[in-house]
Amino acid sequence: MNLHLLAFIIAILPVALSPGASFTLAINNTLVAGTRGLASIILGTALGIYTHALLIGLGISALLVRSPIIFNLLSVAGAAYLLWLGVQLLRRGRHISQPVASYRSARMGIKDAWLANVLNPKAVMLYLTVVSQFAGRDHALLHYLLLASIHVAIMALWLVIICFTLLTSARVINIRKLSIAINIGGGLILVFFAISNLVQLFMTLKGFSS
Repeated sequence: MNLHLLAFIIAILPVALSPGASFTLAINNTLVAGTRGLASIILGTALGIYTHALLIGLGISALLVRSPIIFNLLSVAGAAYLLWLGVQLLRRGRHISQPVASYRSARMGIKDAWLANVLNPKAVMLYLTVVSQFAGRDHALLHYLLLASIHVAIMALWLVIICFTLLTSARVINIRKLSIAINIGGGLILVFFAISNLVQLFMTLKGFSS
């Protein structure tokens, strides 16, 4: 198959382990709904990763990148969705902080995690520029799906470790205060990611126009 699996694992580890939208959603969902909440984020993120593998394997991602208008629209849509998710987490944190309110608010679902992954232009570029380097000379769709499966396994294991550690800590920490901190902190992180993506897009467009 001419795949460089060990090299791919080394290359994808920093990406899979770095905090992002899925990481933030998984932590928040774990506090709201326990292992079921975590499972929905892992499943949604996995579907997003496989979607990118399919898109690049079928040549669709390359077409998206070749069209600046479509790629910029994807970037705006991804930033807007991250901003929406961030605001939802901030509202949840504010809701929890009110003494009369119940802090068992609705959890994020599979669709939320999938959209957060699919609408992320950085994920598109990751599979085009990094993952493609390890897919073999013929760049077969099966190869991309195999690499995506490794990516999913690393991501899922990491989130399970982090979130079960969080659940263990929650037994000795005030769960309400922890939920407030994580919801507000996670919301601010997603809002920061969204604004950063929009600023980066604006600077890119400004560079093209000048």
